[in-house]
Amino acid sequence: MKRPVQALLLALTGTGLLHTALITDIYLRYVKAGLRPLLIASGAVLLLLGLAAAITRRPAQEDPGHAHGHDIAGDAHGHDHSATPRIAWLLFLPALSLLLHAPPALGAYTAARSNDKPVAVQKGFAPLPATSPLPLTLTDFTKRVQQDRSRAVKNRAVRLTGFVTPAGEDGGWYLTRIIFSCCAADSQTVKVRVYGSEAPPADTWLAVTGTWHPRGTLGTRTAEAALDVRDVRPVAPPVNAYTDDLPLTPS
Repeated sequence: MKRPVQALLLALTGTGLLHTALITDIYLRYVKAGLRPLLIASGAVLLLLGLAAAITRRPAQEDPGHAHGHDIAGDAHGHDHSATPRIAWLLFLPALSLLLHAPPALGAYTAARSNDKPVAVQKGFAPLPATSPLPLTLTDFTKRVQQDRSRAVKNRAVRLTGFVTPAGEDGGWYLTRIIFSCCAADSQTVKVRVYGSEAPPADTWLAVTGTWHPRGTLGTRTAEAALDVRDVRPVAPPVNAYTDDLPLTPS
């Protein structure tokens, strides 16, 4: 690959990283928020390298006789070895996508095929506040259903937020959150089955209010993490879409 092309590729990639991490929150589709400083630093380094490569002079020319030998060999085989291979231009596609059309966020397609995040064992539970409906994360709701021996969630109206993942051919669906441990490559899911409502379109973000759907023994692993719907409301995707925290909305 020729030096000017290398310089342009480095500069475009660096600019794309800086654009996604500084000007937008698109980077949250691919990595955790804590990695933002590293993305900014990486983008700055790549941009500086590209600019440096563009303005620095080329190394001294080869010995004329040696270069002439290369020309003869290249002509004999009918190839120009100084040209940029066509396939190398494909390297520009990821760089341009960061600037012009970022890859879509992970959603129902990924959730249906990724591993469910194991719910950690919790030994003790604090009393639930009297708020109704009670906002809970999908993980906290699952813990209460399967581990809380006091059965504090029985008949309690809770509000869960996530996106729709179809459950299969029976027409059911899950309220879902995708969780990044580091980045999209290690994503896992947490799901709560929803009963009493027809499946909305996949990837629709919803705030669902309801009560625990009685299946299994509440407070034990036999209990299903499931909800009987009372109210379903569309919501905008939260800022922290790839955590299982209570949703944050743009200020």
